[in-house]
Parts: sequence; structure tokens; C-alpha cells
Amino acid sequence: MGRVEWIREFREEAQRRRVRPEPEWGRGARLDPAVVRSVQRFQVGESGDGANLIAKADPRYRPAVELFVAEEQNHARLLEELLKAAGSTTIAKHWSDSVFVWLRRAFGLRLELMVLLIAEVVALSYYRTLRDGTSDPLTREVAARILADEERHVPFHCDQLRGAFPGAKGKLVAGGWRILVLGALSVVLVDHGRALRTLGVTRLAFAAGVLGRFERVVVDVHVGRTRPVCTRPFTRRARPRDLL
Repeated sequence: MGRVEWIREFREEAQRRRVRPEPEWGRGARLDPAVVRSVQRFQVGESGDGANLIAKADPRYRPAVELFVAEEQNHARLLEELLKAAGSTTIAKHWSDSVFVWLRRAFGLRLELMVLLIAEVVALSYYRTLRDGTSDPLTREVAARILADEERHVPFHCDQLRGAFPGAKGKLVAGGWRILVLGALSVVLVDHGRALRTLGVTRLAFAAGVLGRFERVVVDVHVGRTRPVCTRPFTRRARPRDLL
């Protein structure tokens, strides 16, 4: 989709969000301590103000970026409320998020979007795991709401990057991108491995799902020949035994 279409889609979703009832926070949530720690760390990652990304965007792209950032901040709010419902609190910072933010801000807009896309692809698998791996109704609802947004964010960022690195340059960039995702995924597996296991997913299955989906993103951005990730959001509800 073009930038005008994305702006319209984000605005329509913002309107739906304004009229959608809030989850029933008062019923509380039951979360394993390992999952609580994991959600706390993801909440930190969702809570940025996006000022650096917005500042780098050109005037035509900026409205869509601002709407995207607003959705991410709503994710942070939903996760904060979920933690409160589980009798826990948020954390102010975490080292893994600090490294991620540094990497994003160290580059220009295109390379920042590439780093951001790694986080979005990881988030797709994570929130699907959280949704399908718990029996707690409130947790499932929050994870499903966030997942629906993330399924739109990946094609949004792909649209902005597609064709940005043509020819031999694209091959070099893709190679560096693959190295970067391996590093980021290693951090996630160490940092959230216990929570993933609690939610019924092995580190190997989680990694395979992230890398498989990321490879489709790379092909779409640099070659433009694939459909499964970057053209339309996922619609099929994953089963726990599926690769994520």
C-alpha cells in the first residue's frame, strides 16, 4: 500500500480503538513469575515515545509514523494494565532495550526501520506465544489485541523499505541484516527462555519461527517476490504446535 492508504488504515484503527471497550481489568490475571518478568521487559520496549523515528521521517511519511508510535504506546499501556491486574508493576528500564534503542538511533531512517523490523518480527512470535500459551482470559485478550496490530506493522515497515537497497548493495545489506537478527534473537532466547518454556514453546521452535518469518521479510524487501509476511496481515489463528 502507499503512504496515503497506510495513513487511512492507521486512522481507521485508531477510531476503532476509541470505541472498543477496555479489557475487564477488574477480573485480574494469573501469570507465572517467569512470564511476568518477560512481559515487564516487553513493556519497556513498547513504551518509547518514538521521537527519534518521527524526527527522521519526511513530511509525507510522518503522519503514518506518528500513528504507528501511538499504537506502540497503547501496547505499553495494555501491558502495564495487565501487569497491574496480575499484582505486579512495570520496570523503568532493561539492558536489552537500551542496546536496541542505541542501535536504532545510531543509523539513518532506513537502517533504523531495519532494526525496528527485527523487533516487530520477534514480537509477532512472542505475542502469539503469549496468546496461545496461557489459559488466563485477560492475558489472552491483551496479547490478541497487540498481535493484531503487530500483524499490520510488519507490512507497513516493509512497504517503506521495499526497493531501498537495489542490486549488489541490497545483497550486502541483507547479509548484515541477517547477522543482526541472529544477535537480537540470541538475546531474546536467553532473556525470555524460561517464559517461553512456561508458555509451551521451546527455544528452538521460537527461533525457527522468527528466522523463517524474517527470511520472508528480507526477500520481500530486497527482491519483492513474496507475499506471506509483508503484503497482508496474518489472519489464521495459530495452534500452539505450529511454528510461530
